[in-house]
Amino acid sequence: MPSALENPEGDKEGDVLRYEEIEDDRVSPTDLSELLKEGTKESHDRAENTQFVKDFLKGRIKKELFKLATVALHFTYSALEEEMDRNKDNALFAPLYFPIELHRREALAKDLKYFYGEDWKEKIQCSEATQQYVDRIHHVGQHEPELLVAHAYTRYMGDLSGGQVLKKVAQRALKLPSTEEGVQFYVFDNISNAQQFKQLYRARMNALDLDKNTKERIVEEANKAFRFNMQVFDELDKIGRSLAEEAQDGGFPVHDGKGDIRKCPYYADKLGTAGPGCPFHTAVGLARQPLVQLVLAACIAVAAGAAAWYIL
Repeated sequence: MPSALENPEGDKEGDVLRYEEIEDDRVSPTDLSELLKEGTKESHDRAENTQFVKDFLKGRIKKELFKLATVALHFTYSALEEEMDRNKDNALFAPLYFPIELHRREALAKDLKYFYGEDWKEKIQCSEATQQYVDRIHHVGQHEPELLVAHAYTRYMGDLSGGQVLKKVAQRALKLPSTEEGVQFYVFDNISNAQQFKQLYRARMNALDLDKNTKERIVEEANKAFRFNMQVFDELDKIGRSLAEEAQDGGFPVHDGKGDIRKCPYYADKLGTAGPGCPFHTAVGLARQPLVQLVLAACIAVAAGAAAWYIL
């Protein structure tokens, strides 16, 4: 998820995820790529240090949370690419329009189908933090299209770098297939050399006919994009804390019976499914009935006898 961060060269999880680590003598301090690099350093640091990102990099990512992160990406990129399509002929954005190389909607649809099944569209919903991000992207695309540069740069450049680190972490931590099901979002089949493509992208950005004020507004918007991403990370982190540890076999988490029932992963608002209530609380309620306790005791006795017979 947190691919708004990037690491152009390294692929080790311990590496700091950065944008422009390689200096280019051909760029000027007034070029947009340099202004973005310098103007978003603080946002980079803050994003790198969100709990969600730190846990992700350490491989501490639950499958249910990874699925929700993929859902957030789906809504974010659907909005971004809709507005990019709308402005593909706008001179202030057209040079950065690379639908074949960059667009992620189809890849995310494959990932969601893998995690949720054929009817994935009926099983997902846009979270509050993601909706705020989506609303901002639509506003920019319809009213200030030159600022789309900030959102496209923040997302896609990260996907091509730090995103590749996160792909490997997710595959290992979640025991995903080596054939890349579930992580298609991070696979760019139409880009043969990510580093060269990023150099091309930055060169196209620097060639845009923008005045100083517009460049400053783009840098400001990029910082806003980071803040939206961090809000999504924080939202996911809160949900993650409400999830119990997943079973060793990768099964669904279960409620531990502590705290608010609305935080139960089975609760309808969390999984987007309807149901009578939390299975844990239902089971506990039944177990308190005298008749049920008698039956359970008899079953345990029979099971113990069968076990003893098998061992002998």
